Amino acid sequence: MMARHGYALTFAILLAESLGLPLPAALALVAAGAAVASPQHPLSAPGVMLAAAAALLIGDTVQFWLGRYAGWNLLAFLCRVSMNPETCILRSAESFYKRGKATLLIAKFIPGINTMAAPLAGSMNMRFWQFLRLDFSGALLYAVTYLLIGYLSRDVLAKVFNGFNAAGRAMEGVIIIALVIYAIYRVIQFRKYRKYDVVPRIQVQELASRLASDQAARVLIVDVRSHGYYDIGGERIRGSIRIEPNNLDEEIKNLPKDKDIYLYCT
Repeated sequence: MMARHGYALTFAILLAESLGLPLPAALALVAAGAAVASPQHPLSAPGVMLAAAAALLIGDTVQFWLGRYAGWNLLAFLCRVSMNPETCILRSAESFYKRGKATLLIAKFIPGINTMAAPLAGSMNMRFWQFLRLDFSGALLYAVTYLLIGYLSRDVLAKVFNGFNAAGRAMEGVIIIALVIYAIYRVIQFRKYRKYDVVPRIQVQELASRLASDQAARVLIVDVRSHGYYDIGGERIRGSIRIEPNNLDEEIKNLPKDKDIYLYCT
């Protein structure tokens, strides 16, 4: 199939994956690389590269602008597969915090962050042409790496696929068992993170009443908006302090232990 529809198949899978669908883009590139090396009906390396780069850029550009205008809602939707959207978003934001915009160069190699990088960059108001330049470089690096793996391992892959065909029903059984194990894993993960669905909260009026009472001295309000969402010149709750949520190990050491601490985020 890759030999007959290689360019269209590569483009479609990579575009879908870059738009957030859980498809095996890396495996598609490996298969395309093997097809390039095949002596029978080989694909053109420049043609595969063009299809891969175009798909990734189109998908990432769409995600960038959706992130710019949809912001948190889009990021939470894309992160649903992790069953813990807040952790997923913070992990991606942490990568930007530590590595800066260079995250876009390696994002496609990191599960989770590969889908989040483009919309996160958009939501952080990164300049579009700067994003496009870095994303294009990251897309080329990603495509070349996996195409090269497929090209160099063509003989190995051919033996593996031949083994799959020879195994017949046994392989079907293995695949079914793998799917069942994966489903059980997802259920366990869901149950594990259910406890985070209920976060202790306080109503605005209740906190305002505390601030207006003689207990105000015991109250500390902390702004924990993620890196990229926090604007130094923007509005915030009067009297609040700012800590960086991606650097909690250090920030938390400076918080007083004799006050009731209330957090607010994006």
